[in-house]
Amino acid sequence: MTSYSSLARFYDSLTGDVPYAAMADFYEQLFRERGLAVRSIVDLACGTGTLTSLLAGRGYDMIGVDASEDMLAQAAEKAEGLSGRLLFLNQPMECLDLYGTVDAAVCSLDGMNYVKPSLLKDVFHRVRLFLEPGGLFVFDIHTPARLKSLDGEVYLDETPDVFCVWRTFFDSRENACYYGMDIFERVGSKWLRSREEHVEYAYDPRDLESLLVNEGFTDVRLYGDLKHTPPDESDTRIFIAATKGTGNG
Repeated sequence: MTSYSSLARFYDSLTGDVPYAAMADFYEQLFRERGLAVRSIVDLACGTGTLTSLLAGRGYDMIGVDASEDMLAQAAEKAEGLSGRLLFLNQPMECLDLYGTVDAAVCSLDGMNYVKPSLLKDVFHRVRLFLEPGGLFVFDIHTPARLKSLDGEVYLDETPDVFCVWRTFFDSRENACYYGMDIFERVGSKWLRSREEHVEYAYDPRDLESLLVNEGFTDVRLYGDLKHTPPDESDTRIFIAATKGTGNG
């Protein structure tokens, strides 16, 4: 079972409640707060590219990066008319390899939770490598409490053309939440079934902060969900922003 293959064609229709505009506003406010003149952004784990295209439409030169070819195929269709400001690359984050540096890097919708613990250091290293000095790296995570709370839950999503059932299991030994998804696609008078498995790893925000500092990032700040204030116990999603230091590498 693989992630984001069968689901890619239906991802947008099943996630219509995602506040992409609010996320773009949040990032732009961070840029202003830190006095950054951001022109170029890499959108890590960009998925179907909704946020990537939205930011391109706001005037940024965008690079969308994702490990799923199927998700990027959807992103490319969506980006028609923005080709001058938009480039998509099929890469996992730990192998990030850009053609030059960018002013900012973002990773939205708990994309960082998908990174295996053994690869986090590589991801932070690669992001820092392709950031301009003083550039900003912003990402969000599901809190460990949020992922643990999903254990044993069953969720249903549907549209006229697809029915998705997903079940969750939290493995305390691996500190990871497993999502088993059954996807039923309407094909004429029949339904075609496919299955995917997704895994998100639970990370303590303070551990991520330490790892960022060890990789040469500075001024690491934690924010509540789309808030410009520190997180509190009610936040199930936390944003982390860090600046590339001026050291070597």
